[in-house]
Amino acid sequence: IQLRLHIEDAEFILPSENPTSEKQVSSFQLEKHLEDFLVKNWNQTHLSENYKIYEVDGQEVGKQFRTDTGPLDILAINKDGSEYLVIELKRDRASDEVVGQISRYMGWVAKNLCDESQSVRGCIVALQGDQKLEDALYLMSNISFVRYEIDFRLVEGF
Repeated sequence: IQLRLHIEDAEFILPSENPTSEKQVSSFQLEKHLEDFLVKNWNQTHLSENYKIYEVDGQEVGKQFRTDTGPLDILAINKDGSEYLVIELKRDRASDEVVGQISRYMGWVAKNLCDESQSVRGCIVALQGDQKLEDALYLMSNISFVRYEIDFRLVEGF
């Protein structure tokens, strides 16, 4: 996922050193900022090609969607209504414990929202993942991992 950052969004990011690179990497200061930015810029992500933020009666309710197991960061549904997408956000590095968390949310969606013709997928979005996460997801074909990058530039002129 590549998100475009507008100057008014600059307060939501901070630079952090990446020890494996000389290039400076930016991340969101709080997970809520990442969530707000992703929802606001949903149509600029590849996720919007197949999914939309979950709605009830025409109202977007997929952000911080309440469940008995805790709030889902983002709940989306594909455009033909056959598949839910549970999105779990981590502002920095994600590790294997997020797999249990997203699996719990996916189970709740499957039990409480899906009918027999619908399925559930999960997507973990983070600045980076570690080897434990990669190993945990190796056999989990219904959960994907995507990294976010922030591309911030100042451009002179109009």
